[in-house]
Amino acid sequence: MKVKWKALVALSSLLVLGACSNEQSATENKELEKITFVLDWTPNTNHTGLYVAQQKRYFEEEGLDVEIVQPSDGDASAIVASGKAQFGISAQDSLAPNYASDDSLPITAVATILQHNTSGIMSLKGEGIDRPKGLEGKTYATWDSPVEQATIANVMEKDGGDFEKVNLIPNNIVDEPMALKEKQADAIWVFYGWGGVSAESEGVPIDYFYFKDLNPVFDYYTPVIISNDNFLKEHGDVAKKFLKAAEKGYEFAIESPEEAADILVEEAPELNKDLVLASQKWLSEQYRADEDRWGYIDSQRWNDFYTWLGKNQLIDKEIPENTGFTNDYLPSEQND
Repeated sequence: MKVKWKALVALSSLLVLGACSNEQSATENKELEKITFVLDWTPNTNHTGLYVAQQKRYFEEEGLDVEIVQPSDGDASAIVASGKAQFGISAQDSLAPNYASDDSLPITAVATILQHNTSGIMSLKGEGIDRPKGLEGKTYATWDSPVEQATIANVMEKDGGDFEKVNLIPNNIVDEPMALKEKQADAIWVFYGWGGVSAESEGVPIDYFYFKDLNPVFDYYTPVIISNDNFLKEHGDVAKKFLKAAEKGYEFAIESPEEAADILVEEAPELNKDLVLASQKWLSEQYRADEDRWGYIDSQRWNDFYTWLGKNQLIDKEIPENTGFTNDYLPSEQND
């Protein structure tokens, strides 16, 4: 009887402890601030730091319960502006029309994911498009964007070329290296960290030139993390916690690209593992690049690009200096 009684007491104690533990866990979960983060596209290596922060529980350590979602009912800017998500991903060039509008959406860039613009023109090696002038007489797949075409026209002019001599076709390309091999287009605008690395991984020899190397004004910020202005005003402390955890995730991706790639593939198993690993290794040197800290946006570079857009009448009206971004929520005392 004594043995049975001791067993019952022990069982009761375990049940009580279990209940307390469950209550404590439930309480902890209730205390987590729910955050929705909307991507700009399907998961890729631009997003790795976010998935690392989620899996490594960096967000949870800051008291946050972050859900990462893909845009399904509009672009990330509109979703964040509506308050359906507190954070999202956009790009400085994509945000320009908003800040040049009389009825702009209440969104602000709070961090850059990559320190420099890694986009440029990719072509098959030996086709003569290793410089802008080489686009003359070639076929370029365009999104038919005024800013896109003005950018190419600018670097061609600086190289003694004429954009009017470029053959433009609609860009409906999904696999850039394959498109070049099959002559769907001679030249494609890609971000090297994915499109260029993809060509390397598939053994497709390419030529590539960066816009930023030809004109510093094109070293604008893309992609960037944006937030809702009202959220920032009312929950600035939460925004700082979010970016602190995000920074930790991207720093991990910088230091451990292979493990970070594994985390991304685990979260998005539809991705090509070899491509993710190659891209992750390349981007590990681009997240911070020559800047001391991840996420920092230089006001001169930000303003220079918007000034160029205004001077070339590519936006409805000029954008005032320092519009649309802030470093105030980054985890550093050296904020602008």
